[in-house]
Amino acid sequence: MFKTVVTLFRGSVAAAGEELEDRTALLILDQQMRDAAAAVERSKRTLALAIAQDQQEGRKLEATVARIADLEIRAVATLDGGREDLAKDAAEAIAGLEADRDAAMTARALFATEIIRLKRHVASAQARITELDRGRRVARASEAVRSLRRSGIEAARPYESTLPEAESTLRRLRDRQMEAQAADDALVELDAATGPLATAERLAEQGFGPRLKTTADDVLARLKSKRRPTA
Repeated sequence: MFKTVVTLFRGSVAAAGEELEDRTALLILDQQMRDAAAAVERSKRTLALAIAQDQQEGRKLEATVARIADLEIRAVATLDGGREDLAKDAAEAIAGLEADRDAAMTARALFATEIIRLKRHVASAQARITELDRGRRVARASEAVRSLRRSGIEAARPYESTLPEAESTLRRLRDRQMEAQAADDALVELDAATGPLATAERLAEQGFGPRLKTTADDVLARLKSKRRPTA
């Protein structure tokens, strides 16, 4: 028995958790999309920083290449002038600049790879967020319709009447009214056929007493009695 109670309790907790998750699904989705959008914004900032650093390395590389070219021209000139000592100094400077150039080129290659990766990531994430937003709008509209149905005429409160119930009541009322009218008509016809007036009329037709209703024969007889005698 105890095991059954524990199992029932666990089942109730699980059902309540699922029901809560269903009711708050849209809220959860909204927050998840906000978190995802924030992550995409961070990715965009990282991409912008990578692009800015790549451009900075590009400017350094251009300046280094230009200085190398300038020093090479000057070193050749010193060699032509017989100043090998100065040419050696220039060569050392050029070697240092070439190391800087190679480092800048390596950095730019790394930045280029990372920029491509980040651009793909941001584009994919934005596309997925856009698709999620479309789905969220559809889900929100569907949930609104469900809420209207739950709170509308199709899901009235226990003490409230629904349209089908009202229509059924109206049909019953009309049926009773038609029955009552038919009964009244039948009673009138019955009174006309069997009531005192009908009995008196039947007796008059048999010659017992005056007629209650005037007939065409009565009117014709009355008219003939009013005629002037002819000479």
